[in-house]
Amino acid sequence: FNGQVPGPTIRATEGDRVRVNFLNQGSHPHTIHFHGWHHPGMDGSMPEHQVMPGDRFVYEFDAEPFGTHLYHCHAVPLKRHIHKGLYGVFIVDPKTARPPADEMVMMMNGFDTDFDAENDVYAVNSLANHYMAHPIRVDVGRLVRIHLINVTEFDLINSFHLHGMFFDVFRTGTRTTPDDHTDTVMLCQGERVILETTFRYPGKFMFHAHQSEFAELGWMGLFEAVGARRDT
Repeated sequence: FNGQVPGPTIRATEGDRVRVNFLNQGSHPHTIHFHGWHHPGMDGSMPEHQVMPGDRFVYEFDAEPFGTHLYHCHAVPLKRHIHKGLYGVFIVDPKTARPPADEMVMMMNGFDTDFDAENDVYAVNSLANHYMAHPIRVDVGRLVRIHLINVTEFDLINSFHLHGMFFDVFRTGTRTTPDDHTDTVMLCQGERVILETTFRYPGKFMFHAHQSEFAELGWMGLFEAVGARRDT
C-alpha cells in the first residue's frame, strides 16, 4: 500500500469518521479489510468487494472501538496477498487520551524469498536486523508505548521479548488498564497489543522474537536508553 511495507499507519480518535480512497494500481484484484466496527459493505472480504485493477473504492466508517488494529488485503489467495506486504496499522485513540509517551509501531512480519511456504527472513517493520544496526533511542524515565502487531504468515505464532525489563500489556489496546505485566508476549496472526514500559537504566537493551530461529533470521533489535539512572 502506497509503495511501502507495512503500509501507512492510519490513525484516528474514537468516533471520528474515517474515509479511505483506495485505488488499485496493481495487476490483481485487491481490497482493504479493516479490523474494527463497520458496515458489511465496507468489509473488503467477499468476492463482490474486490476492486479490479484500475478501479477505486471509498471505505467509510466510524473509528471504533479504540485500540490498536490493523488493515490488510482480503483478496484470494489471502496468504500470498498478506505475505507480500499488503497490510498496515490502524490506531484508534480513546477520546480521553492515554498518558504522554514516546510511541512507536512494530509490525512483526516474515518473508518467504524462495516461495516454498516457509519464511527465510523475519523482522519488525520489514528490515531484518535494522534496529541492531540502528538502535531505537529512548529516554530513561520516560514512558515508552509500543503498538505491536503480528502479521507473520506461514508460522502459527510470533513473539516479542525485552531484555532486562518488564512491560505492561494491553491486549488489542481496547482497555486502559493492563492485562499482564511480563517480559515476553506471544501473538497469532492478526493479534496485537500495546506495550508500555519505562527504562530505569541507561544502556542498550535487546529485544527479539523468543523463537530462536526467528531471531537468528533477522528479528532482533536494540533500544538505547540515555539519561541518568532512575530507580522508580
